[in-house]
Amino acid sequence: MNRREFLAGSAAVLSTPRLARAQIYPIRPIRIIAPFTPGSPVDTAARVIIQQLSFGPSMVIENRPGGGTTIGAKAAAIAPPDGYTLLCISDAMCYYPVLYPNLDFDPLKDLTPIAVPVAWSHLMVVSPNVPATTVAELVTYAKANPGKLIFGFGLGTSPQIVGTAFKNAAGIDLNFIPYRGGEQARMDLLGGRVDINFAPVANLLPIIQDGKARPLAFTGLKRTPHLPDVPTMTESGYPQASFNPDSWQGFFGPAGMPRDIVSKLNEEINQALKSPEAIAALSKLGFEGKPGTLAETAAFLATEVQKWPPLLRAAGLKAV
Repeated sequence: MNRREFLAGSAAVLSTPRLARAQIYPIRPIRIIAPFTPGSPVDTAARVIIQQLSFGPSMVIENRPGGGTTIGAKAAAIAPPDGYTLLCISDAMCYYPVLYPNLDFDPLKDLTPIAVPVAWSHLMVVSPNVPATTVAELVTYAKANPGKLIFGFGLGTSPQIVGTAFKNAAGIDLNFIPYRGGEQARMDLLGGRVDINFAPVANLLPIIQDGKARPLAFTGLKRTPHLPDVPTMTESGYPQASFNPDSWQGFFGPAGMPRDIVSKLNEEINQALKSPEAIAALSKLGFEGKPGTLAETAAFLATEVQKWPPLLRAAGLKAV
């Protein structure tokens, strides 16, 4: 599309009645900013969903990790509210009031909720070098070797929160090492430089099957069908490290997006979750589909933004 065609198309959209505008949207590629590394849970879930959207081929994911997701979130918040820049982010945005109290933007005011289509829990694994096959054995070893075990995590992500909650509940001293993303932490787990990691089942299952990581507990309300012999964190005696949900993936746009386009995106995403392909792919990844209307999405987010700050403070997390 050349510049003249682009300007003509944009002018047509702006002058078109709301219903007609939603019907012809999109007329150019849609950029989705994912403030996570490629292959991360949020990034993976986004790719599964957009493949099932009627205009999925016109969507391009731009991975922009860093700053505990704040860099990518701000880029989306300040973008033109025309529906052509979206944000795919996790519950990490609910951590901002605690971790990043001095941000120069407010995600609650500067972003438009579209959908929260996916949620998941985490698996805790240890390196084969760690002499523990249960959570109880891990706690015993950690207490006998304070500060020796290294816990690697993506900065400002739910594994950091879950891991901190477990550390505090168990009363153990772990050496915390933050990474830009969870994938880097898992690479160091494989290299023997990280001892403990929390991640969605799909991110860990291959290395578990290869004997390069040992699963100890699952943070969900019930055991994961992918590893039915692995107990839940609650069964292991630490319900404090199990949240409902642990994490979620949501789509947002800049504040001021046209309501008709927001509604169309919400409806398209909900429809995508019904496709057999999405259901199978999300199940394989250990994710749970959560279709919901705009009102249900808003209600869920209102609960989540209240839920997480006290949990972070109770876990002892402070501004970075």
